Amino acid sequence: MSDSAATVGAARRIYLDHGATSYPKPPEVIDAVVNAMREHGANPGRGAYRMALSATRLVFEARRSLAELMGAPDARDVFFLSGCTEGCNLMLKGLLSAGDRVVVSSMEHNAVSRPLHALGDAGVEVVVVDADRAGLVNVEAMESAVRAAPTRAVICQHASNVTGAVQPIADLADIAHENGALLLVDGAQGLGHLDVDVSTLDVDAYACSGHKGLLGPQGVGILYLRPGLDARELLQGGTGGGASEEPAQPMGRPERYEAGTPNTPGIAGAGVAARLLLAHGSEWREEEQRLFRRLKEGLLEIEGVTVFGPATDEECVPICSMVSDKLEPDRIAFMLDRTAGVAVRSGLHCAPWAHRTLGTLETGALRFGVGHGNTDADIDVALGALAEILR
Repeated sequence: MSDSAATVGAARRIYLDHGATSYPKPPEVIDAVVNAMREHGANPGRGAYRMALSATRLVFEARRSLAELMGAPDARDVFFLSGCTEGCNLMLKGLLSAGDRVVVSSMEHNAVSRPLHALGDAGVEVVVVDADRAGLVNVEAMESAVRAAPTRAVICQHASNVTGAVQPIADLADIAHENGALLLVDGAQGLGHLDVDVSTLDVDAYACSGHKGLLGPQGVGILYLRPGLDARELLQGGTGGGASEEPAQPMGRPERYEAGTPNTPGIAGAGVAARLLLAHGSEWREEEQRLFRRLKEGLLEIEGVTVFGPATDEECVPICSMVSDKLEPDRIAFMLDRTAGVAVRSGLHCAPWAHRTLGTLETGALRFGVGHGNTDADIDVALGALAEILR
């Protein structure tokens, strides 16, 4: 390939890695981040002067917007963290103790599987229930595992970051609660791509990412904890407000779970992103799914390609993974970038459990993620370039 071809490919920059993070961010989100640093630069909750109060108000409004987007009746039950990984760690390590038993799906991301590994070493019994080859959880198998012994929690992702499969969260909530267990959900791929309502889903905890389907900046995560559910905090430290003289972390929400200086610019961006989704989310999701169908149908037409995921797009967020019988995923990803400027993700996607379930642990897979801002031309160029590479 010539240098000129590489330059042309790079200039086109077709981004299909929305499963990792959304790009480009909406202009309103970028403006909110910059404006927070320019106009609200003081620490929220740490002063009575005007700039500190405006920063406090900014965080308050962002929290209220996220609560509305998630269907949380009380914004105080929504916490801002460094990411979905911290949210998963908080809900797992804050709610589980030695001697507890948990039932978890085999499709989980490392943000769940690694904390569970650490908890297993500390005396928590972890029962893993295999999903099917599309990445879908079997409700009957999960129920059987829960009923087999007293269970503290059922743990499951809302949607797979490898196959896009949307899991039956409401059914799992029924199973968990009928058996005296909690339902803890990794919603990293859910919020934004799905219409999430934590009250209707009846979840006990829901961790989500600010920078994927939510369209906000990196460095922000959100955790919802059901009212009255007492989780141990991961961190202790400054929270501002009127309890600074107390030796222990304050017990009130959200302060208990937000020790230290918050990421005000990131929270501002996430709050504006939430408001955009409240206004336009339905139409944006419809367009994502249309483009995803176009992509998936095109992948299935390429000789020698195996696509992982549910058979119907209604069961998916706009993510799917594939392998080819001609080239390894890493090589395909490299060539797509160099020849056509198409950005996709190869490897294990921080989800070795999922790849073990799919039978791709040794090779990994090539993942496509469609998101806000993609076009028909993006999909067509990506499919054409992939077909040419595999030809």
